Amino acid sequence: MTFFDEANTAGKEAMDNGLKSFSAMTKGFQQIAAQSTDFAKQSYEHSAQMFDQLSRARSLDKAMEVHGTFAKDAYERWVSQTTRVSELCAEAMREAYQPFEQTVAATAARAQTTARAA
Repeated sequence: MTFFDEANTAGKEAMDNGLKSFSAMTKGFQQIAAQSTDFAKQSYEHSAQMFDQLSRARSLDKAMEVHGTFAKDAYERWVSQTTRVSELCAEAMREAYQPFEQTVAATAARAQTTARAA
């Protein structure tokens, strides 16, 4: 195999890996967007329920109880959401890097072979 053939093969592999990586990242961003949309919808519904309960409260104690419960639930849901989004980000990064793993391993093997031959 000539130098030009090797360069052509390496360029094709790099382009293919780049496209696979870009596709994986796009998929990951779509999952994050869908998750965030669902969270926003649920948060709106949760807030509407809280305001409905708050409007029916007949005493300050009951209003404080409703607000405290809402704040606790909202915080727990937010922590759960941020954990899920961070998991989706990590998964997207793993999938985006995966196409390059084989190329890096093959390049390292070629470099070792060349170094031993020299």
